[in-house]
Amino acid sequence: MTLMRTAAAGLALLLAAACTAPTPPRSEGSAAAGTACVRPQGPAGAETATTIEVIEQAYSCILGTYYSGATLDARALLTAGFVALTQELNRNGHDVPEATMPALTGDREADWTAFETAFRKTTDQVPDLRERLAVVTLEAIVAALGDNHARWAHDIRRPPDYYDGDGYGLGLEANVSGPQVDGNPGVALPPLFVTAVQGGAAQAAGLRPGDIIESINASVPFIDGKATPAIAALYPRYPQARPVGLRLLRPSTGRRWTVTLKPGLFQQDLAGLHVVSSKLLDDSIAYVRMRRFAPDSADRVLKAITRLRTGRTLTGVILDLRGNGGGSPLEATRLVSAFVHGKVTAYQCTVDGRCETTRTDDTVELLNLPLMVLTDRSCASACEHFSSAVKDLHAGGLVGTRTAGVISGPAQPYLLRNNTTLSFPVRHHLGPDREVIDRIGVPPDHYVPLTPKDAAAGRDPALAKALTLLHK
Repeated sequence: MTLMRTAAAGLALLLAAACTAPTPPRSEGSAAAGTACVRPQGPAGAETATTIEVIEQAYSCILGTYYSGATLDARALLTAGFVALTQELNRNGHDVPEATMPALTGDREADWTAFETAFRKTTDQVPDLRERLAVVTLEAIVAALGDNHARWAHDIRRPPDYYDGDGYGLGLEANVSGPQVDGNPGVALPPLFVTAVQGGAAQAAGLRPGDIIESINASVPFIDGKATPAIAALYPRYPQARPVGLRLLRPSTGRRWTVTLKPGLFQQDLAGLHVVSSKLLDDSIAYVRMRRFAPDSADRVLKAITRLRTGRTLTGVILDLRGNGGGSPLEATRLVSAFVHGKVTAYQCTVDGRCETTRTDDTVELLNLPLMVLTDRSCASACEHFSSAVKDLHAGGLVGTRTAGVISGPAQPYLLRNNTTLSFPVRHHLGPDREVIDRIGVPPDHYVPLTPKDAAAGRDPALAKALTLLHK
């Protein structure tokens, strides 16, 4: 948070004083929120400074409400936070004698008091860095949960000249997607190759689907078959603007070359922005592409199928969920309910094994059509809820590759005292057969991966396989 933004909120004088004087002890400072976890009530106000009190609120909220908070060793969270604090000091060319990790005992309240004391002593020595140190500390505490549905949303900005529907980044998609890099990179498989060119720098540089990415900023994307952190550079988020250097191989010609792509805004294909799109294949099969489980998306899918069914006899449905990063679990349940009734679609469980059941909505009319679902490693969260239900309940077949394994549980948002949002699951997701999907994914019934040659030639082997299966 800059001083200019804070001044706009009317707090410039207070922050100026805070940046030149030691942080007051707890007894003199403002008290933490009475209730650690506060659900948002309408739009949040303007974001204010991240402080040790904000960190305390988040810490207490996690331990009291996160699905495994009751059994967490809180020392791991505090240690991760202090590691990030010292690393940020180092990045800024500082070090502080007081920046030593206090001894922690496992007593959550006593450990917090020791942590807070060390934090205040450290940040009092570098007042200009106080807020930045608080930010990285809280980011690290949340990251230490190791939960792909735990987020701290703060300092959200859009690029200048942003227009609704614009994309930001390098203008490409690869077979290892952004959500996969963030949530479960261990499932990625080499080689790394371009699957789509959306625009921007990638289009200007002449990249094509099927081009193999051999290195990113001089680092290889895989070592011994395991994905490296280098892949994350393919998916920068604003305000990240550092150029990304790629070494590429075009297998069809054997050409090797290097390009430097600068992140920026680009206009996306309008067709790709539609949540639901549909068409008729082979005169009798409804093909529906669903890019996310947005509000009302299940009904839009069903309306699309109904329209394709008008005046003809359909023999099957292909639902393409590749690249679907998830969304509403209610929409996933509603869509499953068009293919099967009277079943459990998922379980939401506490750390001690107490589970709530999610059941089909039997008010949804059954389609009574054979179903094939196309999945890939970018099918995550609610997409995996749907896919696992289809598989376990024998409502259809899955074709493609295993899903992302990014389905810890539905995230609940909580408002922190600086008007930022902390979100995490209060229950853990299990499939209809009570199987764990998180970090594992849902395996397809028919494994049909996309290859660089397929991408370069514009072939879709998974779709071809689904059509073959429906024609049997």
